[in-house]
Amino acid sequence: MQSSALETETLPGPLPRGPMNTLLPDSDDTIPPIPRYLSKYYWCFYEHPRAVWVFERRWLVNLILWGKYLTMRDAALSEMGPSLPGRTLQVACVYGDLTTRMAARVPPGSQLDVVDVLPAQLNNLQAKLPESAPVQLLRMNSAMLRIPDALYDRVLLFFLLHEMPREVREATLREALRVAKPGGKLVIVDFAKPVSWHPLKYIWHPVLRVLEPFAPDLWSHPVETWLPESHRDRIVSRTGYFGNFYQKVVIEV
Repeated sequence: MQSSALETETLPGPLPRGPMNTLLPDSDDTIPPIPRYLSKYYWCFYEHPRAVWVFERRWLVNLILWGKYLTMRDAALSEMGPSLPGRTLQVACVYGDLTTRMAARVPPGSQLDVVDVLPAQLNNLQAKLPESAPVQLLRMNSAMLRIPDALYDRVLLFFLLHEMPREVREATLREALRVAKPGGKLVIVDFAKPVSWHPLKYIWHPVLRVLEPFAPDLWSHPVETWLPESHRDRIVSRTGYFGNFYQKVVIEV
């Protein structure tokens, strides 16, 4: 699973038109296969030819998150900081304007990288970004990042872990920590265990079991359950939102 032997030059450089939106070369040894669980459970949300047309609407994303998309987006942006010097990694594309707002915070000479295994999602993000945005788009599997160790000052996982089986979740967290610099941070925004009186605990939980079969894990266990032992005591903050229905967890690398 480790890829520390990979040379930095393996990462693609910017396109001639500017520091913007580069995909890995289309060759058999660089294109990761789409994970089976992703196609089985999330095809209609991310891979379907009309998925982007349906879901790339902020009002719909907000509705899916029970009116809390802006709250959680802004919580992530606030934690990442008003300026993102150095190198920042976002693991997996997301619907909405989170990434475009992050890109606007990247100062000259710095860069935001976004990895995703699905071409449709990378193409959608590319269409949302200004041509001059200091962003690289990399087609990679989050559980096996073809990126050198300690490359990023900060890493963000935004509503990603709940969509993953346990072994993929553990590998993704391990890889995210590996590519972050010592002294950097990993920011996780996702579902959490709601307070006992929360009405959605009884309404939404059965729905999640059908639509999001791996999401109930985050209702039953804290995030450190899937962290490497070396980082289980490095959570520096944990903030609950909407009656703890959602959480923001910050881990020091």
